[in-house]
Amino acid sequence: MKLKNLLFAFFGLALSAAAYSATFANGADVGWVSQQESSGYSFYNSSGVKTDPFVLLKNLQVNAIRLRVWVNPSGGWNDGADVLYKAKRAAAQGQRIMIDFHYSDSWADPGQQTKPAAWSSHTLAQLNNDVYSHTQGILNYLKTNGITVEWVQVGNEINGGMLWPEGKTTSFSNLAGLINSGYNATKAVYPNAKVILHLSNGYDNALYRWFFDGVKNAGAKWDVIGMSHYPPASDWANYNNKISTNMWDMVSRYAKPVIVSEVGMDWTQAAATKAMLADLLAKTKALGSNGLGVFYWEPQAYPGWQGYTMGALDASGKFTVALDPF
Repeated sequence: MKLKNLLFAFFGLALSAAAYSATFANGADVGWVSQQESSGYSFYNSSGVKTDPFVLLKNLQVNAIRLRVWVNPSGGWNDGADVLYKAKRAAAQGQRIMIDFHYSDSWADPGQQTKPAAWSSHTLAQLNNDVYSHTQGILNYLKTNGITVEWVQVGNEINGGMLWPEGKTTSFSNLAGLINSGYNATKAVYPNAKVILHLSNGYDNALYRWFFDGVKNAGAKWDVIGMSHYPPASDWANYNNKISTNMWDMVSRYAKPVIVSEVGMDWTQAAATKAMLADLLAKTKALGSNGLGVFYWEPQAYPGWQGYTMGALDASGKFTVALDPF
């Protein structure tokens, strides 16, 4: 009888581990892919055969795709139609989808959180309506076109808040209201989607405590804590240890799971990147069900594309070994 119970316990653990492995997000942000293709770039398998980049990523065990949304971008890249085009390609490969709202017409990050031009003169009350309407509108557009969205980022790297100046962290109350507008809009369309609040510098525990204490005390709602992680190739192990410490602290302090929304390292350091990513995956999975996944940022970026050098593609359009740990 004891042996039978032990076997049941063993198989139960094996099944739960397998289920967790299936739900863990091996992710890639590929917001640039349609623009690259429009500019004449192609992607190739290890034999040099031109291949759909979503297929290449699927073959590297990438099971989740992250796509940014801009409000009224120049050229149309990352608007609703462009996001839907990429989301359909991801869905066709069975990849799960994260939508990353920047609430800007272009890049939003710790150094810039510029309001969309159409919202530039709006009051705080109007901005709350703008955030709700834009979030609900984009998500409903995706949903009515057959796309399931699993995660939604309300803001991108919002260390200093978003929609400056009204949504700066100088007023956590204002920021919490804007966050909740995005949260409520998300749940109105996809009740089961997980809302992520995302900061840069995942190694910086003091930043995360300050920010999440601030928004929590102001009444903000969120489901997941998202982190960016761009360690220097020469010191990645130290930075991985720091982000691991921070992840454990966030889970303990706020009772929320964590996800690495962005990671990258110099494309010329592919072997080091492979080791870094393997270690980061292990550290994230060590959190069990509180470690939701890791998303490599723009791995399909050709070296130097738009000045970016932390993709995982070589100059011939083939993936390096960087993504092998997935």
